[in-house]
Amino acid sequence: MLTERQRMILHAIVDDYIRSAEPVGSRSISKRGDVGFSPATIRNEMADLEELGFLEQPHTSAGRVPSTKGYRYYVDHLVKLSEVDENDIGMVRSFVTDKMNQMEQVIQHTAMILSNLTNYTSILLGPEMFSTSLKHFGLVPLDQTSAVAIIVTNTGHVENRTISIPAGIKMEDMEKVVNILNSKLVGVPLIRLRSKLYTEVGQELERHVDHYEQLLQVLDHALQNEDEHRIFLSGTTNMLTQPEFKDVDKVKTILDLLDETPTIMKMFSGLPSGIQVRIGTENDHKAISDCSLITATYAIDGQSLGTIGILGPTRMEYGKVISLLDLISKDMAVLLSRWYK
Repeated sequence: MLTERQRMILHAIVDDYIRSAEPVGSRSISKRGDVGFSPATIRNEMADLEELGFLEQPHTSAGRVPSTKGYRYYVDHLVKLSEVDENDIGMVRSFVTDKMNQMEQVIQHTAMILSNLTNYTSILLGPEMFSTSLKHFGLVPLDQTSAVAIIVTNTGHVENRTISIPAGIKMEDMEKVVNILNSKLVGVPLIRLRSKLYTEVGQELERHVDHYEQLLQVLDHALQNEDEHRIFLSGTTNMLTQPEFKDVDKVKTILDLLDETPTIMKMFSGLPSGIQVRIGTENDHKAISDCSLITATYAIDGQSLGTIGILGPTRMEYGKVISLLDLISKDMAVLLSRWYK
């Protein structure tokens, strides 16, 4: 337990050292207007703080520097939080936004690299939830107990979900709910909807709507992200360079399949984690019965966020492709964790 004087001196030393990066002596501390002790008194207290493990003395200097214990005490008990400059806040927000927008570029670039390295077709399912945001939320009452929630994203995607209206919620309150949701959630990335729902939106609902707790649970279900994915392709014409696919009709069926987003989504759905290899007729779709599809999921904390796939002839270089996918899927997981956390 430090005395008030020791706390004051430790605070001053840490502040000075953070600012100057030079060992702090008793004379410099005594000159501070907020301390008011003589150099001799400060030297005695500094010696005691060093003995207690809060300060260290570099052997080449008479001054002291904070120890790890000193920093910990400073952070836990002494540090004063200051207001953040609005310009700095703007810079941070701009930086984060830029990084979010770069996610799509990263996935596109990864798809291109894989197709170039393998000379096969690369298929990546990338998470849209980082950059996709809510554009509009609507509620259309069906009767006294149910309504249709309409979610529109900035990408133009529209989803309708039927929800139950909790008992005690008046129909005239539903318009208030819609107004609150649109005022607080429009422009918010899908991945952040739930946290906003239970903070800013919840506070507004508590002020304006009865039985808001039950309503929050219903809205949570309505706004749940379905982990939408976007498909990125690269090297689709690489099939033309493979001797197995000189038959134009055979190539056309493959290229047509790659244009069918729902079909690709089905091919990639339900894949377990890790590397999966499907060879020839093991593939569900007849168009790629002469192909092999190797996939790897990338995940964070057990939640799958996307899939990388390589489509090529059954004589593909499996060792090379599996090694590449294993490496890149792990890199993608690390990269995505910077946005996801």
